[in-house]
Order: sequence, then C-alpha cells, then structure tokens
Amino acid sequence: MSTQQSHQEWLASMEEKSRKKQALFMNGIAAKLNRPRVLQKPEHPFRGAPDFWNEFNWSQEDRIQQFTVNIEAAGGYAAHLTNMDQVRQFIAVKAEEMGARRILRQNQMELTQLDLETVLPNTDISVWNNNHDTDWRSKAAEADFGIVVADYAAAYTGSMVVLSSADQGRAVSLLPTVLIAIIPADRLKTRIGEIVVNFDSAGRENLPAGIHFISGPSRSADIENDLTIGVHGPGIVYALIVDQI
Repeated sequence: MSTQQSHQEWLASMEEKSRKKQALFMNGIAAKLNRPRVLQKPEHPFRGAPDFWNEFNWSQEDRIQQFTVNIEAAGGYAAHLTNMDQVRQFIAVKAEEMGARRILRQNQMELTQLDLETVLPNTDISVWNNNHDTDWRSKAAEADFGIVVADYAAAYTGSMVVLSSADQGRAVSLLPTVLIAIIPADRLKTRIGEIVVNFDSAGRENLPAGIHFISGPSRSADIENDLTIGVHGPGIVYALIVDQI
C-alpha cells in the first residue's frame, strides 16, 4: 500500500468518526427537545427582502430626520448643513472647542476644496497616503480628528458607509479620537438594502478593499456587560448631512 493510499484511508476513517460523533450529538439534542431530527434540507421559497420592504422609501426630509434620530440614539451627533462653507466652519469651531492639533483627512476632492489649512493655520493637517514615507496607521492613531466623505448612508439604521481604497484609508475612520463624516444629501438612502445592491451588481472582482458601516461611536460591553465608549474606534462621531457639495 502506498503512503498516499494510507493517508487517504486515514482521512476517510477520521471523517467517519467525526460524522458519527456529530450524529450522536444532534440525536441527543433532538431527544431532549422531544422531536424527530431534521435530516432533509428545508425549502426556502423566498429569497431576499419582501416586495413591501423593497418599495418602502422616505422623502428626503424624512430621511434626514430619521437618520438624525437614529444616529443620536446610538450616541453620535448629526447636523444638517447647506453647503461646504458651513462644513468648514463647523470643523473649525469643533477643532477650537476640543483643542484639536492633529487632523487626518481622506485624499478626496471634496475635502481638498475645504481648504482647512486656511481656517486652521496652527493645526497639523495631513492627507492620507499623499506620500510613501509616512507610517499612516500611526498617523491615524495620533490624530485628534479623522475626516471622511461617506459613500452612502442609511436613514433607517442611522448608518454611514465608508469604502476604503488607496486614497481612502480605513484607519482614518477607525483610529482618530473624533470622526467627522460628511454625507452628501443625495447619498442618504432610506434602507441599507438600497446600498448593498450596488456591491452585488458590481461583482466580486470590483469590490473595494473594505466596506465599513458606522452607526455612531465605538461601543463595547465585552467585559462584564460594562458599556464603554471609544474602545475600538472613535469615541465621538459627527455626521454632517450637506445639501450642496
């Protein structure tokens, strides 16, 4: 008998033992529940969301209102602004209030046009991945503010969706103390289903490196159910819904 045959027989033997243990375990559960064990795959005649849910849609005014309610219920903050001038002023005021000295932003055209260097001349403002000599993850961990433009947002859950790429590092939204996310009003949808369908239609080969759903500040209750804010990400999150980008 060859070594290969011996190895295959050993694998088959281990597989048989594993399946017997599995059957014994499942039979025990069925017996305790006093019901026969299900051995056939159940039918699933319905796939995806029902039609009534796919047709559910709020007006833009309602989307903004419900998004604000839901993200604030999760501990975040929301503001509805008219244009990027108001966004610039909002960031400048918050930076002064919080004493922010280090800001890291995504390398996005909308953020370049904010020209934050003009309104915050004494603040170190860095642009993600604009040179190859910087440890950008360390830069993000040291940043007081991380600033991004959200790719999508869902009002029903109060969630923002941030994609990652060479110019949009995931660390910018995950590591700074404060996250400021700018949401163009036309990217605010009613349901998450309206968003994820875009990823399905794009195909696996066109998916971004990361798809991040952010619903308020980092929250963790892993240790003795003691809720702690900001353990695994920003402790403060501002969502700025902007009518005109």
